[in-house]
Formats: sequence, C-alpha cells, structure tokens
Amino acid sequence: MAEKRETLLQSQRRKLAEQQAKKRPTDTDLNQNRIRPVLNSITGKESSDDLMLKLLEVVQESGKIPQAGKFYIFVYNAKTPNIRYDQNPLVAVGEVFKWGFRGLNMHWGEIRQYTWDEVVGSLYEVYPSEIKDLRAIPFANFRINN
Repeated sequence: MAEKRETLLQSQRRKLAEQQAKKRPTDTDLNQNRIRPVLNSITGKESSDDLMLKLLEVVQESGKIPQAGKFYIFVYNAKTPNIRYDQNPLVAVGEVFKWGFRGLNMHWGEIRQYTWDEVVGSLYEVYPSEIKDLRAIPFANFRINN
C-alpha cells in the first residue's frame, strides 16, 4: 500500500510550527527554576524558618517596592497586636500604595495587607514557573503577634 505523502503546503506548515516551537521561550527558558534544588533537598526535619533561609539563599533581592502582578517571598513581622500572620509569606501582589501593598498570600489563600516598615529586609521576586515548587515547600510560619 502506498504511503500518503504530505503536500508542499502541509510540509511548510509543519516546518513553520517546528521552528516556532523551538523559538518560543517559556518562563523556565528565560530563568532557571531556582526553587527546585531546595524542594529536592527537603528531608522533612527542617523548620519553616530553615526552609525560608534556604529559599532566600537561592533567589535574589528585588528591593523594597514590589510590582503589581508579580510574586514575592519575604520576611514579615506584623505590627497589629494579637493578629495571626504569616512571617514567611508567598504573595501575588495586587496593589501598591504609599503605606505598603496588598496581595494574595498563597499560604492563606486570601488577600492580606503588608506595610513597608514591617517588611524585614528586602522582597525577593519569584517567577510564575517556580510557584508550584514553592507551594510544595512548607515554609509558611503562622504566628500571633503579642
């Protein structure tokens, strides 16, 4: 039985699709997943603060002011008395204000507010391609501010 040959048009479409697939950068192509080695090294005996320190060692400081639409990890000490807060938040920033910023804390699953003076040190931008790995690392540190 004779094989059906592709037409010239089909051949050109296939070659164009292959070329586009090779050139199309993904988030991971543009930056290597810095979080995966931390995830792979977890033994289960680390504290949330130990895990946060490991994460801060593999990402770079991004300054003090976030950009809406980006993801960040940072150390936070709440100022409101008797409030439960996450000292090591993973946040998708929604809005930036003069007093601080608001975003979705991915450990809580809800919108939280963060004031500038309570952010300890810098913010550390993380990439969308790293979020799945970050969510698998138990670095949330829920505390009550006394």
